[in-house]
Amino acid sequence: MVAVVKIAGQQFTVKNDQTLYVPHVDGNAGDKIEFADVLLVNNDGKLSTGTEVKAIIKAEIVGQVQGNKVIAFKMKRRKGFRKKHGHRTHYTKIKIESIA
Repeated sequence: MVAVVKIAGQQFTVKNDQTLYVPHVDGNAGDKIEFADVLLVNNDGKLSTGTEVKAIIKAEIVGQVQGNKVIAFKMKRRKGFRKKHGHRTHYTKIKIESIA
């Protein structure tokens, strides 16, 4: 069974026992979470979309992690202007337990 679910404004294709990195979701490691915003479900070739979908994705938070450092560097030539800053995006690692 495969489903397309909307998590924190982004769409993800999920399967049972799959591990994903999604944008930050509040919670600690070991917490159970549910996602009800399911857009599509493919159950052995039988598709259901839109209002027909009555599925809930159950997942467990594995941990909170940070992405790689992204550096933004700005410079204006011949002016002596240089500006460098960076950030690390926060992600949540989740494991899909079931699509019900």
